[in-house]
Amino acid sequence: YCLSVNVIGFAYSALQAFDLAYQLVVAYLLISASSSAATRVDDWQSNWGKDEFTEMATVSVGMSFLAFSAFAMSSLISGYILCTRRNSV
Repeated sequence: YCLSVNVIGFAYSALQAFDLAYQLVVAYLLISASSSAATRVDDWQSNWGKDEFTEMATVSVGMSFLAFSAFAMSSLISGYILCTRRNSV
């Protein structure tokens, strides 16, 4: 019984660490894609002017930055909780 509970606890902790790493990777990919899209939209506007497509793309880039800030805040909170958790015995 003791061994099985330890294995379950280890697996749960490993999944939590993987979840935190997954959040960080997705957040960095999202900010990278958003910054390259912002550059592309600016280039598009300077070459062909503003139209409905570039306005929608600008809103999309803004929403991507908002999604990144939500991911970053979630990762900070998860990391803080993970580092300040006390052993409950």
